[in-house]
Amino acid sequence: MLEPLRQGLPPLDPAAVSGAASCALPARYEAVRDARQFTRRTLDQWELDDRFDDVCLVVSELVTNALRHALPANTPRVPEQNQPVRLHLLRWTERLVCAVRDPSHDSPVTRATDDFSAESGRGLFLVDSFADSWGWHPLAGTLGGKVVWALFLLEQQSAE
Repeated sequence: MLEPLRQGLPPLDPAAVSGAASCALPARYEAVRDARQFTRRTLDQWELDDRFDDVCLVVSELVTNALRHALPANTPRVPEQNQPVRLHLLRWTERLVCAVRDPSHDSPVTRATDDFSAESGRGLFLVDSFADSWGWHPLAGTLGGKVVWALFLLEQQSAE
């Protein structure tokens, strides 16, 4: 059984963004490794190392899903010829958003499965388990495609 989910990102004041970073990813599975390395560098810069494991797992799943399910079958899987997937990391004082943009208009779907030995099909369950919330929304205008996002609540840093 397939279950689509669509929800917009909770309201976040764009003027209050304290950090933003993004990278284009080529249509090859090695891009998942590149996305993890980019996430590590960015979280280190933002002094959010303690959130790396959860955020990295979610980034890996979102990028893998974009590469596996959101690209047309004829998309070249070679470096530097096509970078149709983009990872965005946005930080607010108390929130971190990971967003993956891809060219597909199809909604992400969670699969109901009782087969826990399956090697795939649990990515969005992992995203749901590790992120505080997640969803997707279509992109309008010339960009087209969609963004799948995951939100993490951050501990408020105390002033010492």
